[in-house]
Amino acid sequence: MSERKTLLLRLDPAVHDALQRWANDELRSTNAQMEMVLRDALRRAGRLPSDVKPIRRPGRPPARNNGGQSADGDEGASPDSG
Repeated sequence: MSERKTLLLRLDPAVHDALQRWANDELRSTNAQMEMVLRDALRRAGRLPSDVKPIRRPGRPPARNNGGQSADGDEGASPDSG
């Protein structure tokens, strides 16, 4: 897993409350919502680096079939190997 940076951020309480409500509406943590907003702003400004990995989607990882591929075609080890 890649290292994540820690950031202390001071926000106006009203901005934080609005962000928290938005995150709750989308079933995300406030931190995850902040990252989504920042990534979107960087992408729209043409400043999102090409090597940025996608955010892991919420929920369980995709199920793997016996051939070592997930249902969506990703390769990897099957859960019972090893």
